[in-house]
Amino acid sequence: MAKLSKNRKAALTKVDKKTLYPVAQAINLMKEVASTKFDETVELAFNLNIDPRKADQQVRGAVVLPSGTGKSQRVLVLTTTKTKEATDAGADFVGSDDMIYKIQNENWFDFDVIIATPEIMAKLGPIGKVLGPKGLMPNPKTGTVTMDVKKAIEDVKKGKVEYRADKEGNIHTIIGKVSFDVSALENNFKTILSELQRVKPQTVKGDYIKSVTISSTMGPGIKIQLN
Repeated sequence: MAKLSKNRKAALTKVDKKTLYPVAQAINLMKEVASTKFDETVELAFNLNIDPRKADQQVRGAVVLPSGTGKSQRVLVLTTTKTKEATDAGADFVGSDDMIYKIQNENWFDFDVIIATPEIMAKLGPIGKVLGPKGLMPNPKTGTVTMDVKKAIEDVKKGKVEYRADKEGNIHTIIGKVSFDVSALENNFKTILSELQRVKPQTVKGDYIKSVTISSTMGPGIKIQLN
């Protein structure tokens, strides 16, 4: 078992695992106990009262965070019809068969997001098994399969994050960096919370969001009080 550093031990003593902290207080505490020299990412973990095995209780989508993510995203656009629009909108890479070949045969992954126009989707079958596990497969539900390439690129560059419940009903997402102001992180938190409440499956009974935990990349989890 790895030995805890002094900073890690000190951080753990400041966080009461049984306490539910109001949002602003939780964010302040998270910033206080972040002890590394690099600007850590701020992460959220939601535990939802859903059964993802049921088709009508799958929770998946995307939302643009008002304060951004603090992370620059490299965008690959796969298209045969919107090449100029994608280039003009600031895509980092644009192509079709040539890019698919690079991914399939050269193990090329110098990008963070793929946006695809509908006509190219039939060609992604051979690389679907590679893209899927990495969370890179374009999907209409997350706005990454679209003819409105310009808006899709702009959304990603502004701070769009995707969310998807795993088989345990958990959603992990990011809302910025430790260096962000508390108000910026709080705005991003409220945006993702509102989005998850908006897509609540109608068949869910009882409390929908069972718990929310905030943490920095290397920091301890801090439970958030929702009401």
